[in-house]
Amino acid sequence: MIETERLILRPFLESDATDVLEYLREPTVNCFASMKLNSLEEAKAKMKSQVSETEYYFAIVLKETGKVIGEIDAYPERGEPHDTSLPLDTFSPCWMLNADYQGKGYAYEAAHAFFDYLFREKGARRIYAYTEDYNLSSQHLCEKLGMRREGLFIEFVSFVNNPDGTPRYENTMQYAILKKEWHG
Repeated sequence: MIETERLILRPFLESDATDVLEYLREPTVNCFASMKLNSLEEAKAKMKSQVSETEYYFAIVLKETGKVIGEIDAYPERGEPHDTSLPLDTFSPCWMLNADYQGKGYAYEAAHAFFDYLFREKGARRIYAYTEDYNLSSQHLCEKLGMRREGLFIEFVSFVNNPDGTPRYENTMQYAILKKEWHG
């Protein structure tokens, strides 16, 4: 569990299903389209499968009310995937916030605490993030966290299809920060 001034980052509980359904009924950006939930039953099943994720996958919870307003996660990977002699010291976080709670500084508060946790507790050397070129709020968050923009990948990945059924490829920005650059 990670605690901030207004938030608690903690593993998911089965009882979080209703709150999670609120923000996954209509994901706000295409990269979360595959996570869409259509019913409370689907949300309950998702929560059941997530309760064992206790180290790198957290619910973002309002301290004052106990409401889950989003999630943040990242899993360790090697700087070079095929060289197993290298440590698992690179992380690519993903964050998502209920649209009703955006613009209040919660995403920054959660991500800052999570980055600090990854650098200080989990041995992160490098944290990188991808965001769509149209997702200006996520880009702003990356910059506010001290990440540098490392590149723009043109037509990098597809999460959804065009009306004619062909893949809609997204332009994707990559941001990153190294442990030695972190001023948590």
